[in-house]
Amino acid sequence: MMKLLPVAPLLLLLTALEARPKPAALKCRTGPLDIVFVIDSSRSVRPFEFETMRRFMMDIIGSLDVGPNATRVGVIQYSSQVQNIFSLKTFFTRADMEKAINSIVPLAQGTMTGLAIQYAMNVAFTTQEGARPLHKKIPRIAIIVTDGRPQDRVTEVATQARNAGIEIYAVGIQRADMNSLRAMASPPLEEHVFLVESFELIQQFGKQFQDKLCAIDACADGRHGCQHQCVSTRGSYSCRCRVGYYLNQDKRTCSMIDYCSFGNHSCQHECVSIPSGHYCRCRSGFTLQPDGRSCRATDLCNGVDHGCEFKCVSTEGSYRCVCPEGQQLQADGKACSKCGAGHVDLVMVIDGSKSVRPQNFELVKQFVNRIVDLLEVSPHATRVGLVQYSSRVRTEFPLNKYHSADEIKKAVMEVEYMEKGTMTGLALKHMVEHSFSELEGARPLSHNIPRIGLVFTDGRSQDDISEWARRAKESGIVMFAVGVGKAVEEELRAIASEPVEQHFSYSADFTTMTHLVENFKLNICPEEGKGEMEIRSPCECEALVQFQTNTVAILQSLTEKNIPLAQMTARLEDLEKQIANKK
Repeated sequence: MMKLLPVAPLLLLLTALEARPKPAALKCRTGPLDIVFVIDSSRSVRPFEFETMRRFMMDIIGSLDVGPNATRVGVIQYSSQVQNIFSLKTFFTRADMEKAINSIVPLAQGTMTGLAIQYAMNVAFTTQEGARPLHKKIPRIAIIVTDGRPQDRVTEVATQARNAGIEIYAVGIQRADMNSLRAMASPPLEEHVFLVESFELIQQFGKQFQDKLCAIDACADGRHGCQHQCVSTRGSYSCRCRVGYYLNQDKRTCSMIDYCSFGNHSCQHECVSIPSGHYCRCRSGFTLQPDGRSCRATDLCNGVDHGCEFKCVSTEGSYRCVCPEGQQLQADGKACSKCGAGHVDLVMVIDGSKSVRPQNFELVKQFVNRIVDLLEVSPHATRVGLVQYSSRVRTEFPLNKYHSADEIKKAVMEVEYMEKGTMTGLALKHMVEHSFSELEGARPLSHNIPRIGLVFTDGRSQDDISEWARRAKESGIVMFAVGVGKAVEEELRAIASEPVEQHFSYSADFTTMTHLVENFKLNICPEEGKGEMEIRSPCECEALVQFQTNTVAILQSLTEKNIPLAQMTARLEDLEKQIANKK
């Protein structure tokens, strides 16, 4: 008795009736094939058993329409090595093929089935050996006949062969290992795995195997006209559509299913059909909500480079720029009137460490220039200096270098990125000792010009910042700390002047730093209101100027008299209360 896989729904049973002589089989004329027989000639195959394998091959070849433009056939045998008997380009007549098959001398060694599959994939099915190019869509079929368990691995190489477009039939005889047959064969396994119980039955099995070969290529000639998939049936074919499509009345073309037309999508704005179903889409200016159906007007201020100097206000599907109280929006719809009365000496200290990265450093430079746009720059108004630091500190330009905003902005864009470490403490020391010196353009303390230091960083300092942050503030510098990304809040607060909440800002990302510019502008001149913090116009800096002037004078006086620190603090608090009462 001979059978297919035991688990297959259809068992190939040979009865006495099937073994009786039959009329000659019709030749396969549904389309050309490239077939390679991979024959096991190991020592376990006895000579008379090998003869039945010859007969098996010749019976199948006898049913094929062979020729250079029809079906081509090749044969290889294997044991511990692989031998090419003839390739797909060698013979084009059945007589020549049968003569070559009859002359095969079995190798009679081991069973290296994986090696044979590798050879079939890398050599036998190449165009150099006679296989037609893949774009011609001529089926490539390997028929592996074996009687034992492989002595090498077959799963991986068989998968590679199938992925390369080779359809594998695995025919096991007598002692063949079923798991190995299943690992080699193409899916579905019930159509590609066969187990013949003895060599005596293989010839009869071959007659039934011919039908399978003759029926597999009904779609191969490319003339079926199916838009998506062609499915072969015995002697015919049918067209099938991919998931999400239906077959049209012509039984060949496909149209996508319009799931939105079912009327149950619940989309607030638009429903879009796709092969796997549908999804909801919002109109321009709206954002799809987490429920996947409803829409809400997009906050364009967070999604676009709006360019508003002070503040961006989102409206439905659009946005507008507004200015702080006391200033007017300019003709460009983005800029606000300049602050002409608030003259300061401003030194910006920017982090140029490796963690910033070149593309983000360009954003930092743009950030610096947006701050410059807020100021009235001139030798007698606001002066600006720039310092960059990493593992060392470099003055990019001092306070007395440039005398206009355009000059400063041009110089900023020409600054080269330093990379390396993050020595914020060293940068603060440099700012205190050099940047605010009269030699580098800071105006004398007696002129009552506020000194403002702005430190920009994206990470933790590699040195101590506390001492020079304290010295900076004790020397009369109003310190602002701006952090981005992995900047440490504790360090930012240590750098910032009191009240800390008004003097430090943070942004999670370099691309969303616009609000930091707005915060800096607002906090130059804060004024305490009743019950909450009110923001005065940046043009009204008299209170800050007066406080800083008096503070510096008192500090100098107390220092000269060697007054204890506690007494100095009390005097400063008293001075602050006096100024507050005058406002």
